[in-house]
Amino acid sequence: MISVSNALKQKLYGLHYKNRLILPFKAHFLKVIVNTEIITDFSPGSKGIYLKEDETFTDVYFYDYADLKSIVKKFDAIKLIVVEKDRNVFNFDNHMKLALYLEDKHYLKIEKVDEDILFVD
Repeated sequence: MISVSNALKQKLYGLHYKNRLILPFKAHFLKVIVNTEIITDFSPGSKGIYLKEDETFTDVYFYDYADLKSIVKKFDAIKLIVVEKDRNVFNFDNHMKLALYLEDKHYLKIEKVDEDILFVD
């Protein structure tokens, strides 16, 4: 399993297909922001999003969108707040803010967001 930190250091890309993101890491998800929608319910009964962990990656399915590329514009990003699997979720220093950019050929660029950049907390 690759950690979020290692995926960022290695500049690994994820993938995107229609309403599905494939992330090259596993993490505790605290918040997902798509445009102005803020998602914090990741329970199995959640209507808007479904997280599925594989051994080496995480699938994220968005049920409310048929195609993310038509919703998220070219210079916008899907934003995440995550915590590494082996870190304390209750320590805010462990919260990582990420931006996911939907690029051509199904690539998903993953960047850590600077603390100075406005991010909905």
